[in-house]
Amino acid sequence: MSMSNFPLAIIYIIGAAVLPLLPRQLRSAFCLLISATAFVFLINLATGASLTFPFLNYELVVCRVDRLSLAFGYVFVIMGFLGGVYGYHVKDTLQQVTALLYVGSSLGVVFAGDLFTLLFFWEIMAVSSLFLIWARRTREARKAGFRYLLVHAFGGSALMAGILLHFQQTGSLLFTHFEGGAASYLILLAFTLNAAVPPLNGWLPDSYPEGTVTGSVFLSAFTTKVAVYALARGFAGLELLMWSGAVMAVYGVVFAFLANDGRRLLSYHIISQVGYMVCGVGIGTEIAVNGATAHAFAHILYKGLLFMGMGTVLYATGRNKMTELGGLFRKMWLTLIFFMVGAFSISGVPLFSGFVSKSMVIYAAEMEHFGLVVLLLNLASIGTFLSIGLKLPYFTWFSTDRNLKPEPVPMGMYIGMGLTSAICIVIGVYPALLYNLLPFAVHYQPYTAPHLIESMQLLIFTGLAFWLVVKKLHAEATITLDTDWFYRRPSRLAFNVFSVSICELFGAIERLSLRAARYLVRVGANPVGYSLEAAKNVSHTLLRTEKPAGEPSDFSPDRYRIPLGIMVLVVLLALIVILVWDFLF
Repeated sequence: MSMSNFPLAIIYIIGAAVLPLLPRQLRSAFCLLISATAFVFLINLATGASLTFPFLNYELVVCRVDRLSLAFGYVFVIMGFLGGVYGYHVKDTLQQVTALLYVGSSLGVVFAGDLFTLLFFWEIMAVSSLFLIWARRTREARKAGFRYLLVHAFGGSALMAGILLHFQQTGSLLFTHFEGGAASYLILLAFTLNAAVPPLNGWLPDSYPEGTVTGSVFLSAFTTKVAVYALARGFAGLELLMWSGAVMAVYGVVFAFLANDGRRLLSYHIISQVGYMVCGVGIGTEIAVNGATAHAFAHILYKGLLFMGMGTVLYATGRNKMTELGGLFRKMWLTLIFFMVGAFSISGVPLFSGFVSKSMVIYAAEMEHFGLVVLLLNLASIGTFLSIGLKLPYFTWFSTDRNLKPEPVPMGMYIGMGLTSAICIVIGVYPALLYNLLPFAVHYQPYTAPHLIESMQLLIFTGLAFWLVVKKLHAEATITLDTDWFYRRPSRLAFNVFSVSICELFGAIERLSLRAARYLVRVGANPVGYSLEAAKNVSHTLLRTEKPAGEPSDFSPDRYRIPLGIMVLVVLLALIVILVWDFLF
């Protein structure tokens, strides 16, 4: 093992184990030190290097380095550092430890070269992210966390079943491209569930808005993008993914526009933006996979920035719903500036990161002549700017002034948002920094006159339409039915069937077992008496004769009780006979 093939996950796991032993005032700085150390090891990883580890009779590839894994590795480490800066004020050991485990396990999946290592870190990722939801310690967070756990337990079970079946069929545990069959479909199910591909998406907007202020920043960055990486590694070129991603992009936008909770709106836009990535993976060409990877890189940063902005509002005001916000422009103007950098990035405004990544996926669809896919992705772009670039900031910072008095915000939050904003702008202005990290050589030029004109037309006319109707708009408290209805609605029935009924069944078995045990104890005390009584009852039943008058109707073993000494003598004689028989024959 050397710096050229060192598993980055180990750094974060060791950090998570050491952190609780440190003084509380040093823990936040230690989290940043862990990410900085991981970055040093990351830049020394050599493309093509690998690290194998013997396990039973197999060789596990615990670290495989190539350009695809490196691209995701860079953005994961960077986001881990930025999230640590934003949450520098947090003194909750649970959040700090689970955040380190979450980042580390995500890196473990990205650099895993075999399916067993992938499954190991996949499960750690699910459990550690769960505690970033529960760490908020509210009733809704607890309920959402349990639902999150059940959904991801199902996904993990599907992944394990697929891996076992794949191993049985091929004899290989290597994580490579899958060619179809039942095993591949089970693994695909697990990957698409974590990517929140409809109809497997309900868990995301159900749980992410209930996380802690800093926890949701981490949640927005890793799980779905790890799934995108896994899809790109194992299922690139699967046409089903292309159509699923295109529909997904529009699906998320529609539900986002209906949302009232700011972080729920952003959660639906995770679904929409991941749709672009899934679509690129489904197209499967080099430019499309490059586009999916580039958009994942950019999305992690600007979506983290957007969750930072709404998290800052929640931290300062205690409110996150548009019906309860408004008039914060003068009191939280710096947060608005940073938020708008993220909003312009996700909307694909020129000179911001989303413009140079999202357009690559659309260009790949154009090159393969998928006109309907191009149309759906452009519609999703319009809806994204309408809801995040216009609606959410308008009702949060402008609109009706509700005389809110925000609490002071820790400086680390502003520094975290400022650094993330700077990266989003730098990538947008100089896209070669991002393009040089992509899996394949890039020959795409985003800043062409036709592309700039087309993008500005979409943005300007969307903004004009919003401006014309803005006076008639008002935020509304809504209840939106999504695919989570299928496990939330029947939850009481499921609880009764799988919890109450099973408990009652085990209770009945326990009572029956106790009665049987008591009966056996009584029989063991006088077996001869019970045998004679049972034989007499059987004879009466078979011959259909009535018992003599005055004879007890129940067993009366005492009537036939034999002295204990005689019973011991009978047992000893039986043992002697058995021993003699065994000796002679």
